[in-house]
Amino acid sequence: MGRSAGLGQPDSDASARDAAKEPAARQAIARGARARERVLRAALEVLAEQGLPGFTMEAVAHRAKASKATLYRRWASQGSLLIEAMDQGFQPFPVPATGGLRTNLIELLTRFEALVSSQPFPQLLAVFIDAAERNPSLASLQVELTERRREPIRRLLEQAQHGGEIRAAADLDLAVDLLASPAFYRRFIAHRAFPSDYASAVVDHVLAAIGFSGPDQHDVGSSGGKRRSSPRRSTR
Repeated sequence: MGRSAGLGQPDSDASARDAAKEPAARQAIARGARARERVLRAALEVLAEQGLPGFTMEAVAHRAKASKATLYRRWASQGSLLIEAMDQGFQPFPVPATGGLRTNLIELLTRFEALVSSQPFPQLLAVFIDAAERNPSLASLQVELTERRREPIRRLLEQAQHGGEIRAAADLDLAVDLLASPAFYRRFIAHRAFPSDYASAVVDHVLAAIGFSGPDQHDVGSSGGKRRSSPRRSTR
C-alpha cells in the first residue's frame, strides 16, 4: 500500500466534481451527532471488509447512504476520516470497581480477550497497525490510542501502589506491558484460542512479580501453576 491510498492527502476538488455526478438517490445526510456516528460506523465497516486499499470516500459514502460532498464538508481527506473513525472505535474500557486489584485486572483482561476474539476489531487493528507504519499522522494516533487503552490498567496499579499493596519500586510501565502483551501475542502471532483461565494466570504471574500484598492476595496463584496448552487454531 503506497501513496495511492491517499491518506492525509486532500483531493476535495476532484471529489467535488465526482459528487456532482452522483445519482439523486444519494442524498446528503442530516447534520448532527447521529449522522456523524453513522458515517464513522460505515468507515470502520469499509476498513474492516476492504482494508486500506478499498477505504475511499466513495465507498464510505455508499455504505453510509450519503453523498461524497457531505463527507467532504466535514472531513477534508480520507486520512482525516480514518483518524476520527479509529479514534471513535478504539475507546478504552472503563476502570472496573468490582473488588480488589486482582479481580479488577482479571476483568479488564477478560474484556480484552473477548474484544480481540471477535470481528471486526482484529481486522481493524491489523489494518491500522499496517497503515500507521506508512503514515506519520496515523502513527501518532496509534500511540495515543494505545496509551488510552493502557490507562485503565495503569490507574489500577497506581492506586494499589499508593495504597501500599504493590512494592514502591515496582516498574508500573513494565507491569502494564506484561499484563497487556500476552493476549496480543496469543491472538495475532500464535493464533491460539484463550483458555478459560488465561486472564487470571497472566494477572497472577505479574502480581507475584511486583510483590502484590492486597486484600485478595490469597487468590493469587489460585488459577494454577502449570497450565494445559490449547490446540493451535486461527481465530480469524
